[in-house]
Amino acid sequence: MYEGVNASDGIGIGVARVAVEPDLSFTPHKPDDAGDEKQRYAAAVAKFIEQTNAQIERMTQTVGEEAAAIMGAHIEFAEDEGIQEMVNGSIDAGMCAEQAVSEAYDMYYNMFSNMEDELFRERAADVADVKTGLLADLLGKEVVDLSTLPENSIVVVHELTPSMTADIDKDNVAGIVTETGGRTSHSAIIARALEIPAVLSVADVTKNIKSGDMIIVDGSRGRVLVNPGDNDLTHYRAKAKQYAEEKLALEAYRGKETLTGDGEKVLLVANIGNPDDANVASEHDCEGVGLFRSEFLFMDAKELPSEDEQFAAYQKVALRMKDQPVIIRTLDVGGDKEIPYMNLQKEENPFMGYRAVRYCLNNPDQYKVQLTALLRASAFGDIKIMVPLVTNIDEIRQVKALVEECKADLDARGVAYNKDIEVGTMIETPAASLIADDLAAECDFFSIGTNDLIGYTMCADRGNDKVGYLYEVYQPAVLRSLKRIIEEGNKAGIMVGMCGEAAADPLLIPVLISFGLNEFSVSAPSILRTRRIISEWTKAEADALTEKVMKLKTATEVKAMLQAAAR
Repeated sequence: MYEGVNASDGIGIGVARVAVEPDLSFTPHKPDDAGDEKQRYAAAVAKFIEQTNAQIERMTQTVGEEAAAIMGAHIEFAEDEGIQEMVNGSIDAGMCAEQAVSEAYDMYYNMFSNMEDELFRERAADVADVKTGLLADLLGKEVVDLSTLPENSIVVVHELTPSMTADIDKDNVAGIVTETGGRTSHSAIIARALEIPAVLSVADVTKNIKSGDMIIVDGSRGRVLVNPGDNDLTHYRAKAKQYAEEKLALEAYRGKETLTGDGEKVLLVANIGNPDDANVASEHDCEGVGLFRSEFLFMDAKELPSEDEQFAAYQKVALRMKDQPVIIRTLDVGGDKEIPYMNLQKEENPFMGYRAVRYCLNNPDQYKVQLTALLRASAFGDIKIMVPLVTNIDEIRQVKALVEECKADLDARGVAYNKDIEVGTMIETPAASLIADDLAAECDFFSIGTNDLIGYTMCADRGNDKVGYLYEVYQPAVLRSLKRIIEEGNKAGIMVGMCGEAAADPLLIPVLISFGLNEFSVSAPSILRTRRIISEWTKAEADALTEKVMKLKTATEVKAMLQAAAR
């Protein structure tokens, strides 16, 4: 049995089809005519864009606009003026098109892959995908084609790129196994949209699995079984049937309020990364948006987005959500996120460096552009402003002061906005947890970012396998921190939400109910399942379990008790 990242839930049983990637090696040489070489490059770009637009059109029909929009990043990289200037400049300097393309895209690949933030690291896969497409055309090679696979195929590949998934016939693919990628990778997002079980980052599977092997993909647990015995086949076939039945049963929770077993209402909202994600969140029956990561507007731009450009994006989400709450996190960038036009300096320890609110407060004019756009959008819906990485009172007070300056400017311009707009903070550091009582007096709401809170509390990088055993929400130190944050928010009478991965953890949900969490912000596909689990616990039952859990001393003990109590 192999283990990897549980990227897309479900059980897939079928026959392995190991996808062999094309040989894109070449011998660098000096072309006879630089002009002709640049024309070859331009033709390759044009063909790549044409093929990608065709893929986007197909994906829009098969998996929806959200997943199809991922392919738009490929066109952006292919059309990027900076990259094109670099390639053409290298050709003028004596390189062939293949070498110029390879070196330019390798530079961008290394830039993204070395970033600390997982969401930004995943952009490296897009860069590599564009490079592969361009080189394949220049070399006259065919890229991997997954459009004609037989029924019940398990795709086994080193890296499942978005362009590969765009051609998958989901009726014939029972599962996906890769050697790279995480839960936030584009391949994982598309696999979930296709509803194909997927396990990613399984070491050496393309070497250890052969085409024709019988494979079981347990996408929920992140396990892959090769040539299983009869007992395993019987067990997983039963699990696959049960999973399908449970998924169908979840539809009973669509259109319902999110209530605990004793009728206490909580808010169940969605995490989104761009305006188009709001459509998918609504389709999955969310009750609002608990986290809109606004940095994607900046990352996907060639220059600082203007006030009107930002306003249009925020307004689009506000209108889509109608009167439902929309919490928008202000720019969380800096240190490890090397957006070229921001001229950020590389830091030895970017995770604790010049980023998020620290960067924004040191660039107040730029920050006020975003705050003003958010205020303008608040006239069209229930927009709330969330400040990331706050570690002291002065930071939230300074942000609130800038908000007041922006309000005065809009008053002078005669522009409408919600004068009572809420300003809250993301609680994601031990410092913020320890002063949660003071922050609660300054904020209109809290939203707990468990992904960073766990890492900072346990001093463990979630991307480092060697310390992965420490990066668990079940650690007693993390649970005590969560309890304190929620209790202090409740005492102050403000809404306390959670937008990290832990909000959708079925084992942790009763503990969060007991602590008094008001809002659960989860990925769109997790909404109905989370609503069901919340409905199965009364406050008294959750309290009884949590009282026992909080007396335990290790994460292993905590997880075992929660697993035993799971419903």
